[in-house]
Amino acid sequence: MKLRANLLIGGALVAVAAVVAVLAPWIALYDPVLDANLMNAEMPPGAEFIFGTDGQGRDIYSRIVHGARISLTVGVVSQIANSIIGVTLGLTAGYWGGWWDDFVGLVTNLMLAIPSLIFALAIMAILGPGLTSLLIALGLTNWSYSCRIARAQVLSLKSQGYVQAARILGYGDFRIMFTQLLPNMVGPIIVIATLGMGAAILAEASLSFLGLGIRPPFPSWGSMLSEARDQITTAPWLSVFPGLAIFLTVLGLNLLGDGLRDILDPQSRERRA
Repeated sequence: MKLRANLLIGGALVAVAAVVAVLAPWIALYDPVLDANLMNAEMPPGAEFIFGTDGQGRDIYSRIVHGARISLTVGVVSQIANSIIGVTLGLTAGYWGGWWDDFVGLVTNLMLAIPSLIFALAIMAILGPGLTSLLIALGLTNWSYSCRIARAQVLSLKSQGYVQAARILGYGDFRIMFTQLLPNMVGPIIVIATLGMGAAILAEASLSFLGLGIRPPFPSWGSMLSEARDQITTAPWLSVFPGLAIFLTVLGLNLLGDGLRDILDPQSRERRA
């Protein structure tokens, strides 16, 4: 019952966020950047502006809808990059072993010792703010978890009979790794990527809040929170709705990842039972 609830709730929240991001130009009521009117500045939620307006008179609902595109883009692209880097390193380290395994293990431990947000801050400070810089920074910071998962999977799979049979048939190392081992590691990789998307969205919001992510006036949930911090008592809707969007999206990804882990990893389900 808990497994089904996690999948249903998490999947529903993620599906809603994805639909909002895809349909943003059609379901937004106003242009998130150009439709600014100081006469409507900081209007509370009402019939005309259902989530209220910000200090520039822009519709908060429309900005949140368009901000979903940025957040989900960051989450998906950064996790694709993290998975490619981490899985490739973990797969080769676990299969080849030796000095390469020691080197990858050392780099992975160094990455785990450095807080990912601090590392991303350093990269953003060098590259400057912007979506491209943000994707590069987040794509280079969280691959260590995928690497460890991939390496552990390879160590448990490379002694299996089908791998030995592939060697006897003359398969090369890369063919064995990417046609025999990798397909059997897809489940854990999907789970860690799903959970990592939530962390990436939080990291994007944090960097944008600090002014190193998406720069105003372009809509980003983190930058919207940054702009609203001085009006949190006088105009609470400025921070409540962007914060709620972040909370529900990350919650959905975490619940979905939790449910997928129980489906794709029967041993995990048995331990919980």
